[in-house]
Amino acid sequence: MKMFSISISLLLITFLSCTEAHVQHSGTSMNYQPVNGDDFYFPLPDYDLPVFETEDQRFMIDTVVTGLEVPWASAFLPDGSVLITERPGRLRLVQNGELLDDPVAGMPDVRAGGQGGLLDVVLHPDYEDNGWIYITYSKAEGGISNTALIRARLEGNQLVDLEELFWAEPRVTGGRHFGSRIAFDNEGYLYVSIGDRGNRDRVQDLSNHLGTVIRLYDDGSVPEDNPFINDPNAKPEIYAYGLRNIQGMQRHPVTGEIWSHKHGPRGGDEINIIEGGLNYGWPEITHGVNYNGTPITPDTAQAGLEQPFLHWTPSIAPCGMDFVYGDKYPGWEGDLLVGTLRPQYLHRVKLDQNGELLDQEEMLDNLGRIRDIRLAPDGFIYIAVESGGTLIRLLPVNE
Repeated sequence: MKMFSISISLLLITFLSCTEAHVQHSGTSMNYQPVNGDDFYFPLPDYDLPVFETEDQRFMIDTVVTGLEVPWASAFLPDGSVLITERPGRLRLVQNGELLDDPVAGMPDVRAGGQGGLLDVVLHPDYEDNGWIYITYSKAEGGISNTALIRARLEGNQLVDLEELFWAEPRVTGGRHFGSRIAFDNEGYLYVSIGDRGNRDRVQDLSNHLGTVIRLYDDGSVPEDNPFINDPNAKPEIYAYGLRNIQGMQRHPVTGEIWSHKHGPRGGDEINIIEGGLNYGWPEITHGVNYNGTPITPDTAQAGLEQPFLHWTPSIAPCGMDFVYGDKYPGWEGDLLVGTLRPQYLHRVKLDQNGELLDQEEMLDNLGRIRDIRLAPDGFIYIAVESGGTLIRLLPVNE
């Protein structure tokens, strides 16, 4: 594993002062091949940018949106617009490469505080036909709250046809561990991660949604083949459990599996491949300890509890993730990019064509607190950076 130490401003706009090698961006000499004809979500820069060297890739970092407050997730619309959630509760729209001044209207009240707020945003796989946008956020009633899922359509700069599909139980006090990410599988099932809300003693109890991944149809109804549908003591929406606080979840582009990563306590961050009915162990097994250093459990494995695909100790505080595919980034095909909040670098998990672990790489040290990573339809990787409130993209240099 190799770490590249690069001094990067939190605003990411001062890259030109870096001492890395510079190249002139011509827009054609670097083998850009947009997925949708010649359309890009943002115009290519016509000025110098520094080139960053990693183990298998050379790229430039282009800042495409600034002025965001804790950007948490992004969704790329077919018309070239981009939706970005801000954790304080605002849904923002980027049109023609510019962030609109007014937030998207029609959002429900968001309980923003601690780790709660406006969280993920994902388009329906058939968005071009049905227009559905799915959003998770922390919803409150009085002094208690938990993660909720809605869907709506976008007209201009306003949400319409809003429907609440799910609100996790129980609703509790406090501002910790809401999750939450949304993913669709190849069959159109909808998955949502629900954090344990800091109530780890209840995570092994299937009568609540704490520390779970739920599975729904796209209209919010419960699939008849969910693993606990016939258990009268279990919530029927639960698909998998024993998961502390998932803040990254994506469908594998080849296998169709649902991959996720979750925060451990002090140590024990994990990547897990989510399968129906499985128990991923929290807090009965963990590689982490309490924040004060005291043990949670002596066990890192028990019969009947799933082992992670990989784990990180010390914690990297993972947030956001996506797989790399297409021909834009030679050497990264099939790999998984993971954002980090604590060390503030971009983490690459190298995978073979069958999804088996090969190696790991730490890139762009001190980039900032990464909240979201998306491979957009134009083939570029976009990263939402909390520090400085920016959306950046990686422009490959394939010479």
